[in-house]
Amino acid sequence: MSLNYKKSKLGDIGKVLMCKRVLKNQTTNFGEIPFYKISTFGGKPLNFISKSLYENYRIKYNHPKKGDILISAAGTIGKTVIYDGKPAYFQDSNIVWIENNENKVINEFLYYYYQTQPWIATNGSTIKRLYNDNIRNLIINYPEISVQKKIAKVLSDLDAKIETNNKINQELEAMAKTLYDYWFVQFDFPNEQGKPYKSSGGKMVFNEALKREIPEGWEVKELSNIANITMGQSPSGTSYNENQEGEVFYQGCTDFGWRFPSIRLYTTEPKRMAKIGDILLSVRAPVGTLNIANNNSCIGRGLAALNSKHNFNSYLFYVMVYFKQIFDYRNNSGTTFGSITKDDLFSLKLAFPNIDLLEKYDQIVSTYNKKILNNHKQNQQLTKLRDWLLPMLMNGQVTVTQAEEHLQQVAEPRAEYGKK
Repeated sequence: MSLNYKKSKLGDIGKVLMCKRVLKNQTTNFGEIPFYKISTFGGKPLNFISKSLYENYRIKYNHPKKGDILISAAGTIGKTVIYDGKPAYFQDSNIVWIENNENKVINEFLYYYYQTQPWIATNGSTIKRLYNDNIRNLIINYPEISVQKKIAKVLSDLDAKIETNNKINQELEAMAKTLYDYWFVQFDFPNEQGKPYKSSGGKMVFNEALKREIPEGWEVKELSNIANITMGQSPSGTSYNENQEGEVFYQGCTDFGWRFPSIRLYTTEPKRMAKIGDILLSVRAPVGTLNIANNNSCIGRGLAALNSKHNFNSYLFYVMVYFKQIFDYRNNSGTTFGSITKDDLFSLKLAFPNIDLLEKYDQIVSTYNKKILNNHKQNQQLTKLRDWLLPMLMNGQVTVTQAEEHLQQVAEPRAEYGKK
């Protein structure tokens, strides 16, 4: 560790605080002020309190100020969120923060320092609850404030780029989904004059199998007519390993990400395989969850792998997104799908257009998908770099200059993507 680093207990740089207790009967499922419980910490609130209660408690009792680092003290221990200052209230004792005047340690540095802590009890066991003394007694090593700011900037640059890539990917997927809905659900694909087909008076015919009107000339096909479908089969449990022996293995959707799965397990006795680019479909609760295979992999009984017989995987992916909406609707209506059988999956019916229209759609959306994949690969590099730099910067083993050199190798300058 650098000799320029100082050492203090967190209790010596500020007080551990929490909000006043809010009773269950004081919360609602809707309202004016979000109330974050530990189960929704860092996400979307499900509970709310009245504005009058919020203003009363905020004046009388502790409340974080903008920039304070909130930390989860129960459930997932040590999860950190930077409070944005927007009206909100937080569950007492389960969500705490340091009242820090930043004379010694700035909040941005503290935010990243928390993320390096294993939160292990003195007996070596994992802490199931983070008590105030655990936080007060945490030893923090820190350089002078000017260096803290530089370290925080390097790490926030990485986070900003990852966040920007994620937002771009979400926008691209929304564009592809909207186009699919417009062309293949509402049937307003461009006609010969480039106008929306159905809205411009295109001929529609009632189809008995689908119980709806579809464009004239379209066919009704089962999913197995347009897709090659492989149902997963689990290998022997004794073949599972985390040592990269054998083939990548996905049992179900546990390892699914936003679009691509993360690798956790391998198997030396693969049964059924998915190829790179295949659509991975969860066939057990939750039925219909989707990912794209970014490596050849063995799939267990919780998954199926699909690819287009006509080489239109972009179209097929959003066909399955559409079917998932149907599954979700049925689940919400009380008809729970614990699983979907092979016969049910193979026989799913859809209105199938002409090949020319599929080519037009795939030409547009495949461009989106290439950008999504490139952003995903860059985020993998950025995340790996961030995870390596985080502890090294915190303890002084890597200088800010060295970290910036690594960052330049995988990311654009902050001016192009930095947080505003």
